[in-house]
This record gives sequence, structure tokens and C-alpha cells, in this order.
Amino acid sequence: MTLRFSETFSEDLSAFPPERTVFPIAGADLRVLEGDHPLVVANRPAIRENWEREIAANPALFDGRLVLQHRLKLSETGIAGEAYIAPFSAFMWWRRQPDRKGAIHLFSYPVLESSDGALVAIRMGAHTANPGQVYFAAGSLEPEDVVDGRCDIDSNMRREVMEETGLDLDKAIVGERLHAGHVRGSVSLFKLFRFDMTADEMVDSISAHMLVAEDKEISGAVAIRSADPAAQPYNVAMLPIIDWYFNR
Repeated sequence: MTLRFSETFSEDLSAFPPERTVFPIAGADLRVLEGDHPLVVANRPAIRENWEREIAANPALFDGRLVLQHRLKLSETGIAGEAYIAPFSAFMWWRRQPDRKGAIHLFSYPVLESSDGALVAIRMGAHTANPGQVYFAAGSLEPEDVVDGRCDIDSNMRREVMEETGLDLDKAIVGERLHAGHVRGSVSLFKLFRFDMTADEMVDSISAHMLVAEDKEISGAVAIRSADPAAQPYNVAMLPIIDWYFNR
């Protein structure tokens, strides 16, 4: 694939490859700026009202903080971003907007690969923001992932996988390339991590971890053995990745 590069930051992804396209990138340089996200400044009352509805429907939700992108660009050196720390409630309001303008949700996606050629994902618990959905163990970038004003996506991947599955990414063979894709204003940056375990062994290991994990976000582990989009209730961000993996 020939990528079209830009040196200009944008508040949308029109300069990126089409949605649901997986493409390699050279790296990621994601700056976190001081102050409030413009989306938050412009929509505080609506964000607050929506949050009241969200917690009425699901009291387990917590209004923590995450890194929410403001502008991105794709160049020969990879994806660069300008972001702000924002409340989770702002993200929840943004993702309910039909056009999803004013922000970009970027997250790192560690793709766990088994020794027998399957992918291993997790199913989210009923009390979470994505109940029942299946996707790779991951989470939004958070303030603790920010080092010297920039996001450390590798640290985020290691932490999220350890917390949710008990698996240590340092014990996996890391894929050579960083890839990206986007769907409905959400950008995923992903790497392959191959474990010296079968898919069944990985699922059993995650199940054992669930018994002792402090954070009970997941309800189980799933072995993915085909690109069939209907095999599980996948989060939409999963679909281009499993299609890319099984049809390379």
C-alpha cells in the first residue's frame, strides 16, 4: 500500500487511508498538551447531562481520566498527535455523537497470538462501558502512560495486558511492525505479540488470572481462529485486524 502523507495536523482522519484499512506506520509521537481539551470546553453542559444518563443506566462506571486526541497527522515518521487529558465522561459523550467531531480516540492494541496460529482476546464484563463485547486486552491511554509530555504506548500495552489477562508481554516475541487502522473516529495502533503457548493454554491462563485479579473487568477469554466477523460480538475495531491477520 502506498500511503499519502501529510505534514499538517488535522481534527479529522480524512488524510488517512480509508476506514477498516490496516496499514504499517514507522512509529507514534503523541504529545499531551496542558489545559482542557477544546471538546470539553465547548460541550461541558452536554457532557455532564449525558454522564448523568450513563451512570443512571450503569452505576459501576467511573469518571476517570484518559488521553483524548485533538489532532493527528500521518507522515513518513508515523502518526503524530496532539492530545489533552480529558474526563472519561467527555469520551462517553463524544462516542454517542453521530459525527464524532471535535476529538479522535486513539488507543494501543496488543494483538495476542498463540503458538498454534490463533488470536486471543477477552470478553468485557456486564458492568463495563462495552458489556459483552470481544476485543483484545487494551484500554485507553491514561495519564500514567504519559512520560515527559508524550504517550508511552508500549507501557500502556504491557500494563493493560497484565491487568486484564495476567500475561507478560515481555515474555512474547514482538512483531517487527507497528500497524494502524481507524473506524468511526477511533484509531488503533497495534503490534503482534506471539506467545509460546497454544490458544487453549492462553485461555486457561487468563481464566486462572481472573480468579485473583483485583480489577474484574472481563468475563472470559476467547480464542479466535478465523476472520468470521459473526463468530463473536466483536468490537468494531477488531474486524479489520482479524481480517488482515487471517487473510495476509
